[in-house]
Formats: sequence, structure tokens, C-alpha cells
Amino acid sequence: MPQIFPFRALRPSPGKEAQVHCAPYDTMNREEAVAMASGKPHSFLHVDRPDIHFPAAHDPHLPEVYGRARTELARLIEEGALRQDLTDCFTIYRQTMDGRQQTGIVCTALTDDYDKGIIKKHEFTRPDKEDDRLAHIEATGCQCSPVFLAYRSQPGLDAQIAAPEMTPPDVDLTDDLGVRHELWIINDATQVQAIQSSFKQVDFLYVADGHHRSAAASRCAALHPDEGLAQRFLVVVFPHNQLHVMDYNRVVHDLNGMDPETFVSRLSQDFLIEPLSEAESRSPQSLQTVGMYLGGQWYRLTARPHTYEGMPPVEALDVAILQRHVLTPLLGIEDPRVSERISFVGGIRGMDELEQRVDARGHGVAFSMFATPMEALLQVADDNDIMPPKSTWFEPKLRSGLFVNPIFDLPPSP
Repeated sequence: MPQIFPFRALRPSPGKEAQVHCAPYDTMNREEAVAMASGKPHSFLHVDRPDIHFPAAHDPHLPEVYGRARTELARLIEEGALRQDLTDCFTIYRQTMDGRQQTGIVCTALTDDYDKGIIKKHEFTRPDKEDDRLAHIEATGCQCSPVFLAYRSQPGLDAQIAAPEMTPPDVDLTDDLGVRHELWIINDATQVQAIQSSFKQVDFLYVADGHHRSAAASRCAALHPDEGLAQRFLVVVFPHNQLHVMDYNRVVHDLNGMDPETFVSRLSQDFLIEPLSEAESRSPQSLQTVGMYLGGQWYRLTARPHTYEGMPPVEALDVAILQRHVLTPLLGIEDPRVSERISFVGGIRGMDELEQRVDARGHGVAFSMFATPMEALLQVADDNDIMPPKSTWFEPKLRSGLFVNPIFDLPPSP
């Protein structure tokens, strides 16, 4: 049974939310981050992406870059953009995107529950990305970006953390993508206890997004065993049936020495290949199908039965079929986590992004994926299996800067 806790969040001062909140640090490149923070001195990007304060060629993983994150955090506190709660609080967080809503609870969870598998994961992590998040935590003294968790929906618990419709939210803003974010701060002791008690019916939590942040929090806890707050990490927990998983697509920068005709010929052994007309969707419409952009033409790849029948759930995933029958044997990408020949593109960026990336190089191939079902993610995690990297893309994303979890002393004012 996982445990959740209220905490004293560092959050925007009332009226400052629109100036502070920003997109998650890992959804943009440096140039995009610079543009997003331009003219916004209180944007949390100054903390989350301190590399924007250094030349483009500067190594973003040097100590002075993480030190700048701490300096910027201190500045935001000094200038009144951020302030810390006086008491431990939960926060109800509702997001509305394209008419669809998801409502979760902002809290902290135990790193020990993560270590023991009570909070389940479905992806491997990269040490360099763990190192980056750990260095950021150590420098700022805070967990700045929440981990996105899910639990198997239960009506009673869902109702307990549902947005209080009759009470105006403490925060109500709409981001540049048109997503509405509403927050209700819960500091009533009776309500806090009721929420904690309701979670006793939950057997497991599941990492939906934030595997590197989870792993970094676990490592930080191990480094500071006597720091009580360091044994917890910042999370937002949602019922699984409210979450929206989008496709997570692949662009391979070359054909591993093959010409397009040879590549298609070898591909046909495992897939039925059909060219798409301009009127047909470039996105797959069902499982066991993949879209492919090659040589200025879109195709539909339908996996032949031998590629998935009789396979365990994790091996029957579309992303696993693609990895096992295309990326590894044909394109020579053994480990997509570290290969520089492959890029991953979240579905929110659309099919045009895939075309542009291939066309810009004049060669290579893009694959558009059918979104991995949420139930498949839970099943893989319950089986203690690991999905191929970048199997899921969740939208909407959790905004950064709306709640931060201080685990060490906050930095003094500059």
C-alpha cells in the first residue's frame, strides 16, 4: 500500500501564477526555452532551464549551470514571485484539454515505496539524465518538477479527490496551448486525513511520466538518509481512466546503408505495406499498424501475425514489434536510449513534424505509432516488465512552477 503526504509547497504568490508557470523543462530544446522565457523575468524556466543564461555552446551539465538554478530560485523568492505554504497541504489539480478533464492530487510519495516496487515503473532510465536531475535537486534544494503517477481508478477515491465544483479554484489559468489548469489548496486537517485514508485502498501506484525524476529522487534519498524530507518526492496522482496517452513517434536519420527499395523489400517480410493516399490519415488507426514516411510518401505498415501472436503483453506492443523487427535487425539501432541515429517526437507535435525532420535531411525514415493503451502500460508494470523507451506520451503535461517541493533549506536571497 503506497503512502501519500501533504507538504509545504513553494508556489507562486497569489496573482503571480501567470507570470511563473511554464512548460516542463524536458519538452523543449534550448532555443525554444530561451524564446519562452524572453521578457518573462519570473518564468520558472529560469530555474528549470538555467542553461538559457549561458551561451549555446556552454555545457549545460557544469556546476555553474546548476548553481545558476539556485541563484534564480533565490531571486524569484526575493522578488515575491514565489512563497512557501505555512502548513502542509494537498492540492487538487484539474486539467482541461479539448473538452476532456483529468483531476489528480499534488502530494509527496515515499522513495522507499518506489524502491520496493509499490510505485511501479515501466521504463529503464539513462544514467546521464538521472545525473542531471540529481544535480538540479542538490543545487536548488528542491524537487522542482513533479512525477506523473496513476492508480487504478476506484469510484470512492476518485470522488474524494475530485475538483470541488462549488468552490472557486485558488488558481485558474490557461496556458499557451489552450490547456486550462485549476488548483484547489487543501489545508483542512480533516480533509487531509480523509484523502490519506482513502488511498489505503490503493495497492500500487504507476509511473506514467517522470522515470528519471523518480530515479533521481531515490538516489537523493540514499545520499541523505538522515534528511526526512529527502525520503519523499513530488508527485501528482491521477485515476488511470482519466489519462490520455498519445503516440510517441520515431525518426531514424538514415537507412543503415540500404537504399529505399531494399529497405522496403526487407520490411515486407514482417509487414504488409500499403501506400497512403493524401486523403488517408497518416496516423495509425488501430493496434498492430504503423505509419511510415519514406522518400516523400506515407505508407501503412500492418504487422503480420507472426510478429505478435503468442507474445507476452510487453512484446506484443507496437513499439516492441517495431524495435524487434525493424529498428534492431534492419536499421541497426540496438539501444534506442543511447543511439544518436534516432529521434523521438511526441504526438502533440503532429505528423508534419515527422515529415519536416526527414525532408530536412533528405534521407532517413519516420514511423508514426498508434498510442499505447493505458491498460497495456499497467499490465506491463504489473508483470514487472519494461517497455521500449519512449513508448508513451501523455497530454496534457503538468505545468512547472505551480508547486515545488523543498527538501533542504531554501537558498538565501541574493
